[in-house]
Amino acid sequence: MQLNWDPRPIHAIDSHTEGEPTRVIVDGGPDLGTGSLAERLEVFRDRFDRFRCATVCEPRGSDVVVGALLCTPQDPAAATGVIFFNDVGYLGMCGHGTIGVVRTLAYLGRIQPGKHLLETPVGPVHAELHADGSVSVQNVPSYRYRAAVPVDVPGIGTLHGDIAWGGNWFFLIGNHPFNLLPANRDQLVAATKAIRTALEQQGITGKSGSYIDHIELFAPPASATNSSRNFVLCPGASFDRSPCGTGTSAKMACLHADGKLAPGELWRQEGILGTHFTGSIRTEAECVLPTITGRAWITADTTLLFDPLDPFAQGIAF
Repeated sequence: MQLNWDPRPIHAIDSHTEGEPTRVIVDGGPDLGTGSLAERLEVFRDRFDRFRCATVCEPRGSDVVVGALLCTPQDPAAATGVIFFNDVGYLGMCGHGTIGVVRTLAYLGRIQPGKHLLETPVGPVHAELHADGSVSVQNVPSYRYRAAVPVDVPGIGTLHGDIAWGGNWFFLIGNHPFNLLPANRDQLVAATKAIRTALEQQGITGKSGSYIDHIELFAPPASATNSSRNFVLCPGASFDRSPCGTGTSAKMACLHADGKLAPGELWRQEGILGTHFTGSIRTEAECVLPTITGRAWITADTTLLFDPLDPFAQGIAF
């Protein structure tokens, strides 16, 4: 099969952040030029999308793997540039993925505990690697765009949710009929996909008509030490195994807008697996600046191989 990139072996580091996997492409990625990360993302999307599929889709990956392509940053003070992607497309920012990237850079010996700058397509992200291995990520400015927006979902009824930006666009729903348990994942995926489809069909969008590709449900936490439990549908048909860093950022922006979260107050967001992120905010103009803290573990230091005669060398896209 003809590949449109050099099919040399690719060095990748796999990790999981509170249960959600990240695959960091360290070496062997396509040449995206030297433009901004946003410009390089467009080159990636337009010319090398099969590389995305080949590295995170089956047979080398799965629909739950988030890829992170390391890029040379424009700012010499940055530790790296990074573009996040998954089985169906590209992510502006990824909280769990950033934690995975920081832990990967530490594993490779490229950084030490301390504060570090990363460049992403949606702006600079500041992260701190702590001595105990945990990572704090100061996400991009986040805000609630619209509150209590009704959407009529066939088979479910009318639900109300907030539209918020946390590095990706979210529709956040607190009042719903679902139990957020791993055993109910098929029901939860089906319901949140139906909600996303209904939003699109009814013309409900983020700012400037942006597509809302993340759906986030909330419920009381299983652990009394946590503030809330969530279930997050990611682009495509996979759900976030972690508490979702950008989703937690969007949630805290909504809480602050409602006067329920003060600057510096801690919010412990529990995910579907029971793991948690600890978050807090600072205020800036019309936005909040969220910080998310969590842990990641390295699971593999691997080489991806591509045989041009392999019918699935470019991955399997369902």
